[in-house]
Amino acid sequence: MILRNQSRRSAASAVEMAFIAPVFVFLLFALIVGGLGIFRYNQIAHLARQGARYASVRGQDYHIENNKPAATQDSVRSEAIIPNASALDPSSLTVTVTWNLSNAPKQMTPDGKVISNYVIVTVSYNWIPEWLLKSGTMTCTSKMPVTY
Repeated sequence: MILRNQSRRSAASAVEMAFIAPVFVFLLFALIVGGLGIFRYNQIAHLARQGARYASVRGQDYHIENNKPAATQDSVRSEAIIPNASALDPSSLTVTVTWNLSNAPKQMTPDGKVISNYVIVTVSYNWIPEWLLKSGTMTCTSKMPVTY
């Protein structure tokens, strides 16, 4: 058996680490920020659904039967969206509520055809990703029939 004298390569691993470490750290932060972005987007989608649900059950019939005001854009924002917007900056939230015809559950045309009304809630959030300077706007829309 012949033993060879192998030289140590301790500097090679330091050079390899110098190349790999920045790429690894960048990918790690990109995954974290991307995960936070997906989490924020899911929050915005949930808020749009909550707002549409709130507005769909508080139409004209709700106002007549319960003697309470029907849903408006301000009431949807203040009573359905802001209380559920945990970990979001309320000043960065924009809420738009529209009804396709009215906030009555159904309407009859002169020829006897029944038309369902829909409420459409759009929630936008100006998100500034953590550790980054560029902001982006996330927007989600939910459409539900007016049921009450």
